[in-house]
Amino acid sequence: MAGVGKLLKQAQKMQRKMEQVQEELAQKEIDVSCGGGAVNIKVNGQGEFLSISIDPEFLKEDVDMVEETLLEAVKDAAGQAKQVSDDAMQAVQAGMSIPGLM
Repeated sequence: MAGVGKLLKQAQKMQRKMEQVQEELAQKEIDVSCGGGAVNIKVNGQGEFLSISIDPEFLKEDVDMVEETLLEAVKDAAGQAKQVSDDAMQAVQAGMSIPGLM
């Protein structure tokens, strides 16, 4: 049963590392700019939106263009946050090999 104890220790180590990575992701800020800087979004590594700013001059543009630009910025920010999170989690999992769990 020594193998089970070793697996348990590996799983606990992986859990601690994942918790640490989650904390780091919460602190990581990703800045996304769209429309030539007309829309700026800040999101953390966990995908939580922290702020959105829109140039007041941009709001004078065509409504459809403003909406499309804002939507594109939101999609870009969400995609970048997901990629950062996925990369961080893959790095954690790559360091551990627990048979049957991956």
